[in-house]
Amino acid sequence: MSKKRGLSLEEKREKMLQIFYESQDFYLLKELEKMGPRKGVISQSVKDVVQSLVDDDLVSKDKIGTSVYFWSLPSCAGNQLRNVSRKLDSDLESSKKRHAQLVDQCEELKKGREESDERVEAIADLKAIEQKHNELKDELAKYKDNDPAAFEAMKEAIAVAHASTNRWTGSTFYAFFPPFFPRMEFYLRG
Repeated sequence: MSKKRGLSLEEKREKMLQIFYESQDFYLLKELEKMGPRKGVISQSVKDVVQSLVDDDLVSKDKIGTSVYFWSLPSCAGNQLRNVSRKLDSDLESSKKRHAQLVDQCEELKKGREESDERVEAIADLKAIEQKHNELKDELAKYKDNDPAAFEAMKEAIAVAHASTNRWTGSTFYAFFPPFFPRMEFYLRG
């Protein structure tokens, strides 16, 4: 026995659009939920399918009084496609203009950067200076452990850690031995 496969969302959308295009009428959601199963769309998914069509501007929706009406005409779809085509054409034109501007700007920037002996020599000097800078940074990193500022920062960090340790161990001591043992505290300090 073969199981019947359900429709995909795109197939459901096409079936619902067929309902609108064939009759070219206005519908309430309840009417669409009754007509959907005739086209193979289960009534539970009709609302979601119609809402996705409304979101994509393939179906129009309007509230009149307490009722919400849905409709779609084939001419509306054609108008929508023409609007999308116009928008894409205008985007293409603006992109072409921007491309031409960038090409012109690139040509202008190349004017002062022609290859010459001076430019090649300056680039070589720059690379040599960068290499020397990197070597000095590596050498400085070798001596970082002996840096007086780093040593002072380490001493301060040790002092803070020592004070924190004393604070915590003191708290632990008083948790096990309450302060009514004054002699014990005297021995621990001493």
